[in-house]
Amino acid sequence: MMSSDSKARFSNRVENYVRYRPSYPAEAVDYLYSVVGMTADSVIADIGAGTGIFSKLLLERGSKVIAVEPNAAMREAAEQELGASPNYRSHASAAEDTGLPENAVDFIVCAQSFHWFDRPAAQAEFHRILKPGGKAVLIWNSRLTSGTPFLEGYEQLLKQYSTDYGQMTHKNISGAQLQPFFRDGDMHTAVFGNRQRFNLEELIGRAMSSSYVPAEGEPNHAQMKQGLQELFERTQANGKVSFDYETELFWGEV
Repeated sequence: MMSSDSKARFSNRVENYVRYRPSYPAEAVDYLYSVVGMTADSVIADIGAGTGIFSKLLLERGSKVIAVEPNAAMREAAEQELGASPNYRSHASAAEDTGLPENAVDFIVCAQSFHWFDRPAAQAEFHRILKPGGKAVLIWNSRLTSGTPFLEGYEQLLKQYSTDYGQMTHKNISGAQLQPFFRDGDMHTAVFGNRQRFNLEELIGRAMSSSYVPAEGEPNHAQMKQGLQELFERTQANGKVSFDYETELFWGEV
């Protein structure tokens, strides 16, 4: 199960997370409703919902959302943004023990969160709370690490100044490792493009939203910030740099 340290990692980064983390492309959400089978009548558990970035997209389609998030600061940010919706409610609980009844939801989504979970415990819990035939969808905005001087320079800065980047990135989980999570190994995949454009202030804010980037007062923070400034000056075009992603979906019954 996630340690208490893991659940608290983003508490001092919520403001940057809300302001600078990417949303998800409309094409990816369309895919959920046209191919995976979600509808406006669906009850969807957003597990590890964070500040509600993905919950908001589901609410916009009319679905009912139960946001499960153990981190109080992130959960409160989501409630401030989404709490007025009659289709939204949040639970202060973890993926491995949601507190939801059996057969409670039609779908589960895990957007940028599944790599934090204890997989066997989450698998058992997801199976318990999903209705028969219900499906889980694991979603990541996977930042590209090569292809442009900016992307390659940013990756190098993380490797140089982050103490635990290699341990905390979701890229440690491959599709082959995810496949056994799904019933009979029947896992479906889809990939969509996504991009953010940042000025220098936004680039620094986006970097500081990541739990593995040294925060103010931590070792290497000043060096990381200086490195970002130099990288921006070297690679910007018209005052912006491009943060490019592949939005990856893995889904099936559990």
